[in-house]
Amino acid sequence: MSALSDTYAVGAAGQLHRSIDWRGAFWVASGVPALVLFSIGGIAGTTGKLAFLIWTVSMIMGFLQSFTYAEIAGLFPNKSGGASVYGATAWLRYSKFIAPLSVWCNWFAWSPVLSLGCSIAAAYILNALAPIPVFTETSPQVVAYIGTHAGTSAADAIAAVTAAATPAIRTWSLFSHTLGPVSFSLNATFFIGALLMLIIFAIQHRGILGTASVQKYIGLLVIIPMLIVGVVPIFTGQIDWANFSPLVPLAAAYAPDPGSWNIAGWTLALGGMFIAAWSTYGFETAVCYTSEFKNPGTDTFKAIFYSGLLCMLLFILVPFTFQGVLGLNGMLATPIVDGSGVADALAGMVGGGNLIHSLLVMLMILALVLCIMTAMAGSSRTLYQGSVDGWLPRYLSHVNEHGAPTRAMWTDLCFNLIVLAIASADATSFFFILAVSNCGYIIFNFLNLNAGWIHRIDNGHIERPWKAPTWLLGIGAIFAYVNAIFMGAGAKVWNPMALWAGLITAALILPVFCFRHYIQDGGKFPDHMLDDLGMKATDLRAKKAGILPYATLVAGVIVVLIANRIFVL
Repeated sequence: MSALSDTYAVGAAGQLHRSIDWRGAFWVASGVPALVLFSIGGIAGTTGKLAFLIWTVSMIMGFLQSFTYAEIAGLFPNKSGGASVYGATAWLRYSKFIAPLSVWCNWFAWSPVLSLGCSIAAAYILNALAPIPVFTETSPQVVAYIGTHAGTSAADAIAAVTAAATPAIRTWSLFSHTLGPVSFSLNATFFIGALLMLIIFAIQHRGILGTASVQKYIGLLVIIPMLIVGVVPIFTGQIDWANFSPLVPLAAAYAPDPGSWNIAGWTLALGGMFIAAWSTYGFETAVCYTSEFKNPGTDTFKAIFYSGLLCMLLFILVPFTFQGVLGLNGMLATPIVDGSGVADALAGMVGGGNLIHSLLVMLMILALVLCIMTAMAGSSRTLYQGSVDGWLPRYLSHVNEHGAPTRAMWTDLCFNLIVLAIASADATSFFFILAVSNCGYIIFNFLNLNAGWIHRIDNGHIERPWKAPTWLLGIGAIFAYVNAIFMGAGAKVWNPMALWAGLITAALILPVFCFRHYIQDGGKFPDHMLDDLGMKATDLRAKKAGILPYATLVAGVIVVLIANRIFVL
């Protein structure tokens, strides 16, 4: 094993550098728990008292699935880009077009973390620097307004006084417009978010070793406060156990009335499972860096396993405490649902006065910065390896002197500036982007959970540094179809067009791949693409799995369509 470590110690010029061990990948992936801040309000608003259970079940599923990814990642010590790249190779024998779909869907699932995270962080910054004032019926301003506007209701007076006292920067926009199911706006949130993106880009420009070093310290500053927020209310007796029952769905999204386990109720619950998967499964990004590990044979499994344990703790603990303290009505408040008030709510759980509150809010902003860094590191390497392996345009293969895939990073940045303008407009546009992104993520998960057993059949002779128990591989294959149900049934909860927009976005890989494969490469894949498997292109003709992969794909499509038809609001 030491010989392997020595062989992989230094990356060649123009390649990613082997400069981290599993701990480095763990710290790069430590931003994943902060993904809970993206949708904790939305899931609470659509599933009500089921929210904590949704997060718990989703996290357990994600952890069990990760063992499949750990095995197939070990087959490719010289590739980067994550499970989508490793799984794509399994599908290559059966279709040139299904394989790049895995890489593409993983990228457009992960990449919007940059824009969505920056929009939330920007909202937190605006709340701190230019807060919207809060008035009540007894506020002197409201009383004076009613006195000078006879017949005005208290609610109308509060709205009028609030609008007049709101800082102009909160409503300013350089340009805004509506396009189809979404709006976009070049407002203060957009410009603050864009600045955050550029700062993160500058940090990542130094390569994976520099990124891991920075994230280690930010990670400690974030993980510890999240643990405090999750634990303190339990010991101080703030948890109200009545907030966890009855375990029934809401009658309608964003309304406090309890519903029942009918079709509409199940649809809302499945919608919660659908969007939670985007966060809870995300620690698989820990295996994005196999070609940057000093010793990929041992580092790969450790990276994803320990990242999974961290996520298991925080994704279960934080939503549980959140719900136990706030209760249903608190979770349905507008600042919680749209995400802008989540940091305030979490900070308020531990008390301690204005100083502690402000400190915790700033640490929550750091948490978002951490997960944005995680996303940029992972998604740019997916683009990079997709280019190296012949799936995506050649220009993405470039790395700088620090081993950072800068052209892929610039592509990520430009794409996310567009998405940021949409996410900054309103909560509806934010969750539309999130739902479309997650459609890609579910497709990627479906293909890669099945890639585990396909690799076992076609490449069973290749030694695996870590081999998952067969029963766990089987559970992963079953979960692939469970996830398909989540997508077919649940995407519509967030936007009626989300599923179809997600499928259309997934299909965009076809012209991109055809350009690279048939125009740039003349219909041939790079010779080195199969080196890790000890194979040549001619070996792809052997299809030991027969028709099973094709039957799997057809069954997956059928499950999505049936779930979409049965589960309606």
